[in-house]
Amino acid sequence: MTDNAPIPFLDLITPHEELRSELMDVVGKALSTAGFIGGPAVAGFEKEFAQFCDVSHCVGVGSGTDALRFVFLAAGIGPGDAVITVPHTFIATTEAISQVGARPLFVDIDEATYNMDPAQLRKYLEEQCDFNRTTRKVVDRKTNCRVAAVVPVHLYGQMADMDAIQDIADEYNLLVVEDACQAHGAEYFSRNENRWRKAGSIGKAAAFSFYPGKNLGACGEAGAVTTNDAELAEKIRMIRDHGQATKYYHDLEGYNGRLDAIQAGILSVKLSRLASWNQQRQQSARIYETLLTPLKELVGLPTEPSWSKAVYHLYVVRVQAREHLQKVLAQANIGTGIHYPIPLHLQKAYKGLGYAAGSFPVTEKIAREIVSLPMFPGLREAQQHRIAEAVAEALSAELPQVVPAGTTA
Repeated sequence: MTDNAPIPFLDLITPHEELRSELMDVVGKALSTAGFIGGPAVAGFEKEFAQFCDVSHCVGVGSGTDALRFVFLAAGIGPGDAVITVPHTFIATTEAISQVGARPLFVDIDEATYNMDPAQLRKYLEEQCDFNRTTRKVVDRKTNCRVAAVVPVHLYGQMADMDAIQDIADEYNLLVVEDACQAHGAEYFSRNENRWRKAGSIGKAAAFSFYPGKNLGACGEAGAVTTNDAELAEKIRMIRDHGQATKYYHDLEGYNGRLDAIQAGILSVKLSRLASWNQQRQQSARIYETLLTPLKELVGLPTEPSWSKAVYHLYVVRVQAREHLQKVLAQANIGTGIHYPIPLHLQKAYKGLGYAAGSFPVTEKIAREIVSLPMFPGLREAQQHRIAEAVAEALSAELPQVVPAGTTA
């Protein structure tokens, strides 16, 4: 490999340089009108993003964490309640649960998709809960908490198996809230409805993050809730703005969780490019698959089921010699990442939940093996060839130590 120019894990500079004029126009308009909070820019983006997600309502908020937290508050979830999610996600998912006073509960993930395993969800509800079919109330036996909701996380840009999860949730009277913070534009083919559905359009509500590195990223913090429930949307609008229905009239105690007008304007500019950017990510994923398939005995590649149209927020592979692979790629000026090395149930922050090593074996196994390769719009095929060559070089050197699953050395 003669070209040793750095290949970043994520390129946030190039797209902003390309959009500099339009983005500066947004800032200039805010400066000339003093329209910094709310107003037409926020309302316009909310309308555009609702249409993009095929929902009736979008409420812009300060972050993806705010989005989840405000949904729980608006839905009346709080102390004495529990919410089911997965241990393989960013901590914001569970922070939103615990910060409304509820208790996070975990079920394991599917090893192929890294998303919530519906079979494990059903197993938990059947084996660790009591369900009163008259009151339709689910209670976790260990904690005596009412199980109120389930939060599937559409991780790495691929949606969870929503038909199966929604069917179980309907059976047990659970609210479904999508954590779509990594899935802007991802799609799911609903066998129940015989049609494709957008991320953020299936559950009672969904949370999106617009953190700068996301497929649709702001130039700072930002988030949104999508829903088809007008009453829920209106309550979230109040919660994000100190509980105000109108200025200085507070129907409830809320938060300062508004979406800035400048960020909303920036997101509107970028939203018009999101479909193209997602297509570039999908094309890069196909190129990776072609280049890395010859190494499939040593590299676990992403699985995209027939019911999924993933948007590849991250391109995550699995290897046994992860540290060695990262070292070799770093020496070749290639950036990598790990999402996420320590499952949430093993984090110090959640020691009090009572989980231990071995509680979720699939999550714990993949947490030791996953590594994220460079993925961003504008990633060139020549760069991907360099990355694949470096991966092959690293793993070939480790062949005596790297043994395919199910075999012996």
